[in-house]
Amino acid sequence: MFINCKGNLIDLSQPKIMGIINITPDSFFSGSRSTSEKEILENTERILKEGADFIDLGAYSSRPGADDIPVEEEMKRMIPSVELILKNFPGALLSIDTFRSEVAAESIQAGAAIINDISAGKLDEQMLQVIARYQIPYIMMHMKGTPQNMKDLNQYEDLVKDILFYFSERTRAARDLGINDIIIDPGFGFAKNIEQNYELFSKLEIFRNLELPILVGISRKSMIWKKLGISANEALNGTTALNSIALMKGASILRVHDVKEAVECIKLTRELIN
Repeated sequence: MFINCKGNLIDLSQPKIMGIINITPDSFFSGSRSTSEKEILENTERILKEGADFIDLGAYSSRPGADDIPVEEEMKRMIPSVELILKNFPGALLSIDTFRSEVAAESIQAGAAIINDISAGKLDEQMLQVIARYQIPYIMMHMKGTPQNMKDLNQYEDLVKDILFYFSERTRAARDLGINDIIIDPGFGFAKNIEQNYELFSKLEIFRNLELPILVGISRKSMIWKKLGISANEALNGTTALNSIALMKGASILRVHDVKEAVECIKLTRELIN
């Protein structure tokens, strides 16, 4: 499975790492926050040196119950950061974590390589048109509602079947517009309680039937630290354990706060998979 990032064909049959940089003051894990140019550049350099294939840049906190911010504020945070990173690291492949088509379009024009949309186009009806216009790889995540109300929307007839149907509908809508490179993200923690997260994780390999690359983003999430009775700051070991299992179940991309440890996961699990 290949995706085309700014003319570079990326082979996702070998798992890849997406390192997280949040240019927000309220992301759930404080270690991912970068609120100054110096912090952004230092974290970018570290993430790339540790072996990340992509950097996921977020300017809107999507943690449960996070404040909604105006598109102008998200844009004010995002675009200068994209420009700053690419000026200093021109080879970096930036993924833009946004559900707003306006932010996506401006970021692509500034040099972004991927759009990572928590709503799969359902929160902004223009998003799929933007992706189709620029023919850029598109990560579509499963979520119901918004970050502000998703905790109350975790009712399903059949969790895995409902999410499969969701992706079938969203990928059909994308294909109808001519979108080629699609990656799916089951959306751990989004409109799912802890038990549902583990049910979904245990059946992750079923999503390989969609014949699309799978992104897994469980890094330091509450499904780990609440189960262990610790904090997000202490959840690296649990994250590493589940990332290893995710790779065995067919994950193509690990979206992580801790790149070095995720790279080691891939190196070791590759010996078991190949």
